[in-house]
Amino acid sequence: MRKPSLLAQVLTHLAALIVAIVVIAPPIWLFISSISTQNELLSVPIHWIPQNPTFERYGQVLFATGTDAAAVFRGSMINSFIVASAVTLICVTLGSLAAYSFARMGFAGHGPLINVILFSYMLPPIMLVVPLYTVLANWRMTDTLHALVIVYSALIMPFAVWIMRGFFQTIPRELEEAAMIDGATRLGALIRVVVPISLPGLVATSLLCFLMSWEEFLIALIFTSSPSAKTIPVAIAEFTGRHAIDYGMMATGGVIAAIPPVLIAIVFQRYLVSGLTSGAVKA
Repeated sequence: MRKPSLLAQVLTHLAALIVAIVVIAPPIWLFISSISTQNELLSVPIHWIPQNPTFERYGQVLFATGTDAAAVFRGSMINSFIVASAVTLICVTLGSLAAYSFARMGFAGHGPLINVILFSYMLPPIMLVVPLYTVLANWRMTDTLHALVIVYSALIMPFAVWIMRGFFQTIPRELEEAAMIDGATRLGALIRVVVPISLPGLVATSLLCFLMSWEEFLIALIFTSSPSAKTIPVAIAEFTGRHAIDYGMMATGGVIAAIPPVLIAIVFQRYLVSGLTSGAVKA
């Protein structure tokens, strides 16, 4: 195989550098905005490097008390973590059983049903807001974390089923058949054989489900109104006032909100990379 020319190597590294700048620039500017004063954020021309950096906003968000937006943000982080964790647990647990049945059991209507599940995920959430709100209002469950868990699980479940079905299809059937010959049930083979092998895929799916529920805004905005049920995206939006927008606090909230997903991605990086490259694209 012929070695790439010097020009090709230079162009490749230049393209990689441009992509890296495009990806890294927004979070860097978000952090710069969070430590810049309000005058610097509104100044023309833009101050790319703050002259008087301050971390006062982080103290307001993390240690503020009362009913202002900064104090509500801290409780919203806890709400988002509870909702995202519950949704991830539900979608991965129930989605694994459904995905396994689609991957291994040829029941009647198998093909059309998996396409219907995929199609349901393609529906825009704005189409479902009114009927979902009506149903939950009749059950007197609006403005609660339970409502968000139910709605998010219903919306994200098709995605989890579709992704995990691809992982399960990459596992040889002979492994399960050998386990069942030794006396294991179908469920036992799933738990003892399939799940350990597909652990990278399950971790990748769990992380994606967590992120999707962590960052969702529209449904959380419509279904919640009290501080006890608001999530992080709604809390960040409340830094926008009627007559002014506190860009610094919005940037601070964005930086803090990005920390948990980043930490989770770093911890499970090995499983995430191997999971996304193994069977997630298999249909």
